[in-house]
Amino acid sequence: MTAAATARESGAADPSPARALSRLIQEVNQSGTTFQEMEDRGLDNETGTRLPRQWYQKLTKSPPVNPPSPAQMRAIAAATGKSLRLIKEAVAEQWLEYEATELAGYDEEVRIIVGHLAGKSKAEARRWRMMIEADERARRETDS
Repeated sequence: MTAAATARESGAADPSPARALSRLIQEVNQSGTTFQEMEDRGLDNETGTRLPRQWYQKLTKSPPVNPPSPAQMRAIAAATGKSLRLIKEAVAEQWLEYEATELAGYDEEVRIIVGHLAGKSKAEARRWRMMIEADERARRETDS
């Protein structure tokens, strides 16, 4: 059983999460989208929130202490053309030092089990793996 981490839409080579959203905004800007275009496109349709171009410029140079609000994140997604999910992941990395991962293709039960095992020590995780593999072997033997 393998779990796939979510793939980044941006090609950031810097593994440091310290400025994930800042890097994403900078990459969008360097790819040809001006800060003014980000302001023009960046509208949260739910609340009407729009961030000024100076906000995007400041974010790339000296990020604010507080993370953007949900409405601001939706505006950033619209401004950059990136998914809201990617924006949320970048915000989590930059302000919480949390890197989001996902178990793609698995149902809720498997995700809960893997989440439970993620906090175990290597020895405990290895013990659980042996139990799961032993169960699989026993099922194959009875099916044969």
